[in-house]
Amino acid sequence: MNQQWVRAHPLPLHTDGTDKNSRGRVMVIGGSMDVPGGVRLTAEAALRAGAGKVRIGTVAPAALAIGAAFPEAAVAALPVNAEGEIDASPAALKLHLEKCDALVAGPAMSCPTQASRLLDIVLKILDKKGDIVIDAAALMSLSDNIGPLGDRIRPAVLTPHIGEIAAMLDTDAEIIERDRVSAARFAANRFNAIVALKGAKTIIAAPSGEVFCYEGGGIGLATSGSGDVLAGIVGGLLARGCSPLEATLWAVWLHGEAGRACARTIAPLGFLARELLTAIPGLMRIPHPG
Repeated sequence: MNQQWVRAHPLPLHTDGTDKNSRGRVMVIGGSMDVPGGVRLTAEAALRAGAGKVRIGTVAPAALAIGAAFPEAAVAALPVNAEGEIDASPAALKLHLEKCDALVAGPAMSCPTQASRLLDIVLKILDKKGDIVIDAAALMSLSDNIGPLGDRIRPAVLTPHIGEIAAMLDTDAEIIERDRVSAARFAANRFNAIVALKGAKTIIAAPSGEVFCYEGGGIGLATSGSGDVLAGIVGGLLARGCSPLEATLWAVWLHGEAGRACARTIAPLGFLARELLTAIPGLMRIPHPG
């Protein structure tokens, strides 16, 4: 996958008369008292990818600070448990989920058990045609939700790193590393999902069996918060109207090329995940074919 692919698959056009609701509404549910700021990266990435509105659902003690630091986002303060993780009920989430076009679930959560419980709730509430990106701790116990994922009309998008896909498939990371393409394809089929297996070479697999590869955003992308940014880009593009596969392929390319840009302008190592964000809008300015 390269610039030739993205030129041949243009993003949805938005005319001058398009309002922010028409550009799509993204809900990001995640964060914890251990990593309270990660959801801001995800939410900002969704806006940088062109979504019109974003709402963050996160642990109540961190919600006000996040809202003040990121005034472009609405913030929903969700109940928190003794371990500092989201402990929301279906009633607390239903109203927010009904108002979003794409959901990103799991970024910056620390506890796989609580993230799995949260995912179980949102999959029961979310329309089967609704778009969802599942990230981070929410991937670690994904086998508990094979049924709801398999029933979805629009496949979910899963964004695991090597350890997370090993947990998803109940195997060792060393085994995955021997054949990353087969692992991504198997996971896509098992979970009826688009799978972006992150790494120096990112593998994107679809339930249909299609497999794509993106090589090279650079070693600098292996940094805290980088995955939160990728998940937000996918969510923003889904909200704008991309299919799950096209949103994932575009997001992987944008994320990687933003990494390349930071490597050139800052240094190959040492740039921060938040520094990827400002590169995203310019990278989307690729002329439509013809």
